[in-house]
Amino acid sequence: MVTDIDCLTAEVAAMRPVRNVGRVVEVGRGTLTVRGLSGCASLGDQVRITHRDAVMGGEVLQLSRDTVVVLPDHSAEGVVIGDRVTLLGQALIAPDSSWIGRVIDPSGQPMDGRPMMRGVQPRPMRASPPKATRRRALGERLETGLAIFNTLLPIVRGQRIGLFAGSGVGKSTLLSKFARGVSADVVVIALVGERGREVREFVDHVLGPEGMKRAVVVAATSDQSPLVRRRCAWTAMAVAEHFRDQGQHVLFLADSITRFAEAHREVALASGEVASLRGYPPSTSHMIMSLCERAGPGVGTAGDITALFSVLVAGSDMEEPVADILRGVLDGHVVMDRKIAERGRFPAIDLLRSVSRSLPAAATPEENELISNARRLLGAYDRAEMMIQAGLYTAGSDPLIDEAISVWSKLDAFLAEDEQEGTAASFLRLASCLMQDREDTESA
Repeated sequence: MVTDIDCLTAEVAAMRPVRNVGRVVEVGRGTLTVRGLSGCASLGDQVRITHRDAVMGGEVLQLSRDTVVVLPDHSAEGVVIGDRVTLLGQALIAPDSSWIGRVIDPSGQPMDGRPMMRGVQPRPMRASPPKATRRRALGERLETGLAIFNTLLPIVRGQRIGLFAGSGVGKSTLLSKFARGVSADVVVIALVGERGREVREFVDHVLGPEGMKRAVVVAATSDQSPLVRRRCAWTAMAVAEHFRDQGQHVLFLADSITRFAEAHREVALASGEVASLRGYPPSTSHMIMSLCERAGPGVGTAGDITALFSVLVAGSDMEEPVADILRGVLDGHVVMDRKIAERGRFPAIDLLRSVSRSLPAAATPEENELISNARRLLGAYDRAEMMIQAGLYTAGSDPLIDEAISVWSKLDAFLAEDEQEGTAASFLRLASCLMQDREDTESA
């Protein structure tokens, strides 16, 4: 068991009496050229820039024989030739169980004004995923507190799901329901590039005291540099890995991967990488995939990381680069539709465009039959909806459409239901909707 003395010892051990120091020799467009560190710096190392009475961080972007190029964490305004640059080394984070219930920044510092101890085991922010040949298979089905995810879109332990949504369709509210309702030991939430006023609102009102009891929130606001915003997702994943390695089941929520990719684009372009795919550099794909691969089932006695990655999809364009990359690497995707939100049904999930790759293994044959029947009827209604709304469909023309019309209102209401009694109760409710409507159709 880790004690306060252990944490204090780790704090002392992290102190370095001697560090390498360089000097700024050129100030470019957002980057600094530093002399004196080329023999000891590595790509991605952290630095501390001291100018006048201010101090800010930075990251090594390029190396040459005599100089290194540094991207500051903040605006380079005020930096002059000769300013001191101290090499801090690899970006590390040392999570601790005492961080549960806290809000931290991407450097592992508290954002709530209260002191916080570092853990005893530093770990890299950009760690490698577990070895593919040693990872366990996906685990058991999880209770979510939402009828649609207990039945038609099941989530299993260790699964990675993408949540694709435009702005203002209830994405944050759905994430908060997952944070409160999905069965897990610890919840780690990454708020990447979030609006400043919404961080406090998310913690106090959307997530609430009940959700914070088992959560660690890592936040980087939209006004911060791309380095900090990109680091937010890595820090949150490192925190999740800390609890996973303790044998716990971790629910990881990232909002959003789109802003993570946009932050990486800014950093990559500053380092000289050329934009190719709709303005994104080629390294974007690897950056997103390497983050996602760190989640999932663990190895040996380690726990699992069940992850939900949200994606901001402008105009429901599922072919835009970030959405396309994520669909190929995840174990399912959930699509939220603005039209559904506009008619007042929340969560505004388009079931027909959503897929959980945990099926059919996550359900029994009887449950799979119910799921298939519900999808078949909702699909039939969707194909005929324009005719139905326009009054062009004549009852009795197609038995499947007749049944779909009778089932649609109850199924649509079912998709919005909370379910606190568990998966079995959700399937009973789904079965009763389908059975009652079939009886109504036959009697008519």
